Amino acid sequence: MKQNIPGEFPKPVYDFKNNPLTREGFELGRKLFYDGRLSKDGYTACASCHQQFAAFSDFQHVFSHGVNSRFTRRNAPPLFNLAWQSEFHYDGGINHIELQPLSPMTGRDEMDNTIDSILATIRADAVYRKMFRSTFGNDTINTQRMLWALAQFTGNIVSANAKYDKMKKGKAVFNDWEQQGYIIFKERCAVCHTEPLFTDFKYHNIGLAVDTFLNDFGRMVITNDKKDSLLFKTPSLRNISRTDPYMHDGRYWGLSTAINHWQTCSPSDATADSLIVNGKPLEKMEVKYLVSFLHTLLDSSLLRDPMLADPVPGNMIHGPVQ
Repeated sequence: MKQNIPGEFPKPVYDFKNNPLTREGFELGRKLFYDGRLSKDGYTACASCHQQFAAFSDFQHVFSHGVNSRFTRRNAPPLFNLAWQSEFHYDGGINHIELQPLSPMTGRDEMDNTIDSILATIRADAVYRKMFRSTFGNDTINTQRMLWALAQFTGNIVSANAKYDKMKKGKAVFNDWEQQGYIIFKERCAVCHTEPLFTDFKYHNIGLAVDTFLNDFGRMVITNDKKDSLLFKTPSLRNISRTDPYMHDGRYWGLSTAINHWQTCSPSDATADSLIVNGKPLEKMEVKYLVSFLHTLLDSSLLRDPMLADPVPGNMIHGPVQ
């Protein structure tokens, strides 16, 4: 099995050099990703907050739900193109794709389990023992191998087949609204949402007032540097039409509403990034054009790719919220 690297993408950060990619490892990672038994309540899986039909984001949840329906403090980011990231979470608190699962697995408001308990569950399962043996050559089940397998799955959730990508390859044509929106995007948004991944992977303060209940100060929580107060990582705009609500705390519903934040962000807000405070408001039609373009970033094939789906038929841990 070869790593999926779209031709227009830059070289990935994670290249599986020390974690040889195999079909067996990928399938093991997929099983782990969808297995609710790895959580304390036996129900909450990675896929509970990262649902395929929502581009591996958390469908219509402002704050993601963990074990026993506990609320987390943030809106779960979508999971795709992770192999091109060197830092994870909105605050960059994790710096390696193989380490990333440890935080949700052990987080009190997420899966709330211990690694020892997770490994005990896996070791007691004959199917898992067989899969680990097929992947790694023997029955040894440990933390490193579990994380390697998860990285093989999550590192190969690749989104690069939207209408935008087909347009770039000459296989599709934008309509007038989409083309006008693309022009506006390149003039007004592309500095932070850099093509083709549609993020600069940097941290910005976009003038969002801190939620006084959450008191989430973003990057500063990790660095303890006041200069990093209210800095959050630029999200990718790929699949943005399927990942609302928006912002780290899910405060905005709908693309137009999120875009309008830039219309109302006060130029006198000294804490906001200069790219924000020095920007010019968009006209109403410009917002509509921009929204039309953003819809061209939806990769429908990602949402229905059977290779990325739950391997257990009928498992509803990641189904639509009623």
